[in-house]
Amino acid sequence: MTHLTAEAPGPGPVEFSTVGLPDQRRIELWEGHNAEALIGLRCRTIDATAFEATELNVQLDRVQLARVRGTSHVVERDVEVIRRRPAEAIALYFSLAGEAFFYHRDGVRVVRPGQLLICDADRPFVRGFSRGLEELVVKVPREVFAGVTGVARLSDPIVVDFGEGGSAYAAALARQVGRAARTVDPVAADERTVLELVAELATGGRDRLSPAHLAAARAFIGSRLADPGLCAAQVAAGIGISTRQLSRVFAEEGTTLPKYVLERRLATARAMLRGPKAVSMTIAEVAHACGFVSADHFSRAFGARFGERAGDVRRRAAAARAVQTD
Repeated sequence: MTHLTAEAPGPGPVEFSTVGLPDQRRIELWEGHNAEALIGLRCRTIDATAFEATELNVQLDRVQLARVRGTSHVVERDVEVIRRRPAEAIALYFSLAGEAFFYHRDGVRVVRPGQLLICDADRPFVRGFSRGLEELVVKVPREVFAGVTGVARLSDPIVVDFGEGGSAYAAALARQVGRAARTVDPVAADERTVLELVAELATGGRDRLSPAHLAAARAFIGSRLADPGLCAAQVAAGIGISTRQLSRVFAEEGTTLPKYVLERRLATARAMLRGPKAVSMTIAEVAHACGFVSADHFSRAFGARFGERAGDVRRRAAAARAVQTD
């Protein structure tokens, strides 16, 4: 059985950047890296400025993840590129910054920050980023995608909102990928959860899958942990299921929603107390920031969970930092 709060750091992502490379070779080397590490593309710049781009790649057992940042440019995956570099995969692009146009056989779409684009990587397309971009990418091999969705190919692209008020499943998947594809304290993504969320998004909820519900609930709770009024009704409504279904999802993991929320709040508080910002905060302020109504309740729960007082954790962390700076 998986312990819900076990989110240990995984192996860090592999980074490639054009920054510092010879200007005349940046596009060539960027195309070469993408062809080997993610999806082969033909790239061109929009203006005369030097192309700057960075990609963090994370390889799971079967699925590839990435975070991409870049200045303005256009990428194309035409028939010739597909013939030379077949991806045999479905691609998911989470836009974090910079509007992008997506030209496909069904026309042109504008994908804005907070939107997810799902497309077949072996159907020709053009994507343009006039003001640069930052995005998260998931590449799912076609055979794996078919196994979890029952769909071998996507004839048309799918666009889903994952920002505020959007799909809780898309938000949960973005959170999984975003935490794995970062250079500071990366957290290993659970591939099973990633695939369950992909299936939920690609099938429009045709198959109701508890792992997808669990991931969505965790993401929803994480984004509202400071709200002391957070309750099962809010979480259930936020991810589109009933409170009874929500209860079953957590029961399958051997816990309850209140216990999970408490565990998350205590773990968050402990991390805050170990950080430099806690020096300027009172214990009551830390408790409030983590959703506790009462500092007394927080102190009792913290001591019961970790076997030490919150103040002791903060003092020990401050002493360790002082030693490091000497």
